Amino acid sequence: MINRIIQTKPFPLFILRLIVGLIFLSEGLQKFITPESVGAGRFAKIGFQNPEFWASLVGSVEIVCGILLLLGFISRLAAIPLLIIMIVAFVTTKIPTLSDKGFWVFAHEYRTDFSMTMLLIFLLYFGSGNFSIDKNLISREQK
Repeated sequence: MINRIIQTKPFPLFILRLIVGLIFLSEGLQKFITPESVGAGRFAKIGFQNPEFWASLVGSVEIVCGILLLLGFISRLAAIPLLIIMIVAFVTTKIPTLSDKGFWVFAHEYRTDFSMTMLLIFLLYFGSGNFSIDKNLISREQK
C-alpha cells in the first residue's frame, strides 16, 4: 500500500508539457488576434522600437515552441527561446513594477511568469519524458 502512495509515474512530464505548451501557444496566438492589447500595442507601451516586428517575432516563437512542447519534440531546444522571452518580459515589465509599486504588487503580477519560467527550466533539465516524439525517436534508435 505504501509503495502505491509514494510511487511516481512518468506521466507528470506530459502534463507539465501540456500546461506550458498550451499557455505559450495561446499567448502567441493572442499577439496576432488582439494586437492592440497583447501584441504590437503592448510592445509599444513597454517601449520597444518597431513593436509590430517584435510582437510578430515573439508571437511566432511562442506558437512554434508551444507546439513543439505539446508534441514533446526537441523540448529542451524549444524551452530556450521561451526562457529568453520570459527573461525579457521580467526585465521590461516586472522590474519596473517592483520599483514603482513595491514587492507585493510585483509578487502578484509575477506569479504566472515565475511559474512558467520554473516549468521551462524543469523541462530544459528533464526533457520531454514519456508520451513524446523525443522518447519515440530515442526508442527507435536503441532498437
